[in-house]
Amino acid sequence: MTQKEQSKRLGTEPIPKLLKNLSIPAMIGMFVMALYNLVDTIFISWFVGIEGVAGVTIAFPVMLIIMAVAAAVGIGGASVISRRLGEGRGHEANRVFGNILTMIILFSAFAFIGAFTYLEPLLSLFGATPETLGYAMDYMFPIMLGTIFFSFAFTTNAIIRSEGNARFAMMTMIIPSVLNILLDPVFIVWLDMGVQGAAIATVISQASISILVIRYFMLGKSTLTPSLSDFKPVYSVIKEVTIIGMPALVRQVAGSVMMIAINAMLLRFGTDFHVGVFGIVQRVAMFTLMPMMGILQGMQPIIGYNFGAKQYGRLKDTIWLGLKVVTVFSVMVFIVVMVFPHWFMRIFTTDAATIEAGAEGMRIMFAAAVLIGVQVVSGGLYQALGKAKEALVLSMARQVLFLIPLVLILPHFFGVAGVWLAFPIADVLAFILSAALLYRDRRLFLIRTKEDDLPVLEKEAVSS
Repeated sequence: MTQKEQSKRLGTEPIPKLLKNLSIPAMIGMFVMALYNLVDTIFISWFVGIEGVAGVTIAFPVMLIIMAVAAAVGIGGASVISRRLGEGRGHEANRVFGNILTMIILFSAFAFIGAFTYLEPLLSLFGATPETLGYAMDYMFPIMLGTIFFSFAFTTNAIIRSEGNARFAMMTMIIPSVLNILLDPVFIVWLDMGVQGAAIATVISQASISILVIRYFMLGKSTLTPSLSDFKPVYSVIKEVTIIGMPALVRQVAGSVMMIAINAMLLRFGTDFHVGVFGIVQRVAMFTLMPMMGILQGMQPIIGYNFGAKQYGRLKDTIWLGLKVVTVFSVMVFIVVMVFPHWFMRIFTTDAATIEAGAEGMRIMFAAAVLIGVQVVSGGLYQALGKAKEALVLSMARQVLFLIPLVLILPHFFGVAGVWLAFPIADVLAFILSAALLYRDRRLFLIRTKEDDLPVLEKEAVSS
């Protein structure tokens, strides 16, 4: 099957089969990627100590900003490209892709310079103490030097999924993650490089997959075949990609601000120990969310393509099925975390105080986990449809509108426990907002009519 035929499957193949074929590779890829984050933290916790975990946790907001830009360009570009392909405008999809690559190169150059200029004051601003600044610097300096590899890998992964090639998109996540896991003991333990070794292993892993992705596009295995002229910046293209990608940027930057706020409150009402504990719990939280994010990644190209092709019945079937599946996963996550929090913590440490503090925090943090799935799907739905305003509101809701204010307020009444309490309360409020928007647009996205199943030409005749 050619890549062009593979893209057309998005508009013809049965929705359950299509969602399964696109989501499972995405879930596996994200599962493995989350696993390498866990392994990084495990090695740092065991061979450097909780102070090392705290240093990496302080540095994580900077890494989130890098990921935010890459995610914004990738997701925004993927939404535009999938709709262009659905509309049969392949030459314009190539121009979008070329402009995306230009944006990545410019951003990576800025980050490379930043590694030598503003990194240390930035980490201090983000809450690094004299005890954790060295660890944070050791971790982020190699990461910022390798921004080009992170940005390229993250962005092209979304692009590859937008043309329906879920299998290769999965490989672009699995290969660097597995390589990272194999390199961790080499650099962290055998070469005794500590947290810096973890960062170097990550950069090497992302560089390796970047080479394979370049080969994928150069050998013509993709629907997209940009020429040099497509790299010339086009304002209208950059604007469209940026507007659609803005919710992803806001969401990731909000995650960075959220981390800064959490670290600040944990240091104010606790110690570096509590920052380290949160670092472990946060990695577990990321790991448990991966199946739902995989479902969303499988849904988005189907939604974008069928919306562009005006096949609204398929669009609505995809949304309903996705909502059902993520709800099942949300319930499973809630049960597992409530029953086995101590088991998760023992993977990282044998220290009784760390295990107990992490288990208590984890149970509180996941108290409303059954509601997370609807939030995940609703935000991604509006983004895939190119509805930037709604996507932006939903991307800001949980972290900016609810979580950050709660994190800043509740610790004054409940101490460190207030940080954990902020999460379930924010989840409830974000769920209410997501459900309200879906209910408002139920006729567009959820309620099927006979006209939805008409061929496109018949629909146009009816509408005229």
